[in-house]
Amino acid sequence: MEVRRTVPVKLDVADSDADFLHETISEFLWAANYVVDHAWQGEYKTTSKAELQRETYDDVRAETQLQANLVQNARNKAADAVQSAVARWKQGDCAGKPHFTAPTLVYDKRCATFTDDHATLSTVEGRITAEYVLPDGSRETPHSEYLYNDDYEVTGAELHYRDGEFYLHIRTKADVESEIADDGNAGHSTVLGVDLGIENIAVTSTGAFWNGSELNHWHREFEKRRGSLQQHGTRAAHETIQSVGRTETGRYNHFLHTVSKELVAEAIENGCDVIAFENLTGIRQRMPRAKKFHAWAFRRLFEYVGYKAEGVGISVEQVSPAYTSQRCSKCGFTHEDNRPTSDGQDVFECLKCNYSPHADYNAAKNIGLKHLRSAQKSSGGGAPVNVRLNRGTLNVNGEYEPAADGGQNGSPRESLTLNEANGVAVSE
Repeated sequence: MEVRRTVPVKLDVADSDADFLHETISEFLWAANYVVDHAWQGEYKTTSKAELQRETYDDVRAETQLQANLVQNARNKAADAVQSAVARWKQGDCAGKPHFTAPTLVYDKRCATFTDDHATLSTVEGRITAEYVLPDGSRETPHSEYLYNDDYEVTGAELHYRDGEFYLHIRTKADVESEIADDGNAGHSTVLGVDLGIENIAVTSTGAFWNGSELNHWHREFEKRRGSLQQHGTRAAHETIQSVGRTETGRYNHFLHTVSKELVAEAIENGCDVIAFENLTGIRQRMPRAKKFHAWAFRRLFEYVGYKAEGVGISVEQVSPAYTSQRCSKCGFTHEDNRPTSDGQDVFECLKCNYSPHADYNAAKNIGLKHLRSAQKSSGGGAPVNVRLNRGTLNVNGEYEPAADGGQNGSPRESLTLNEANGVAVSE
């Protein structure tokens, strides 16, 4: 399967060449915003790249010093942003007209060349050479894993300017083999359901928990510190706030990288080739206690799992979140009082069969079951799909297979089947 990776590389750029890059970025952003303005005219927005190319190319070439390939890249950036806005409208979300201000510039192999230690980049004044500032080669880094790996091909890059430095985010791709062991069940698919939450940032259908208390503690402490600094209102306080923000983001990202790595390892260990999450759209509305920070953390975790899973041949999917917290994963009975939120976020007790697992674990199983049913419908009854539980697997044909060791941690075996007539799981 094809895997794509992006490697950020700091650049060493001469002062004169830096001026050329700044001017090129300025004209690139002007070109992208010009295309957006053109696409945004009228009631219907133009999203076709070919149409935008025909209608804006000559104007942009006349008004800028950008070479042809950079003009096309600016057109593509604008078209992608307009397409994204239109897609959000179709989902019922709000989206305004895109406008580009961040100092970035998109390169492909027609307007840049990439070597092991430098890149040559097109500018409004011809090509310049930028040396890479690379980490110590004695330790494993993304540079050694992807940039210097002959299996990975460089496809392009995006230039960024931040904190007074230029960075090249180099895109690579490779064909890799899946790390999921072949168990002899060709065509079978096994899914790992994942529930996201505030107290437990992630819980899987295999019963693995990742507690979010440390993340929540950091967020509260950083918020207090930021609030205290803002009261001073001085320039020094403002600079400290920026420094605190960078420290905060770095700590969050490290935590989420660790969780995502362990989630993918959980999938590999249990022979899962699909990881299923609930759809993250509108997640703050579904979680009354969730803050903007939590929604950001969930999205970032999903992104990290996505590219780590892709590298080992595991796909990552999203399913509808409807009723996953209210439905009993054992008997299928669905009722809002199964999850009385006033009694605590981790409480679940089925009013019909009295099944009472941890609420997040119950939801994780339901997410896996939803993917199971959707996969069965989309395949028209083709290859079977299993949901990996903490004591075995469940497939769409109603066949439960216990774990070889009889259940983890000495727990009694739990068996589930899927009633295909009404799509609910029932206990055996």
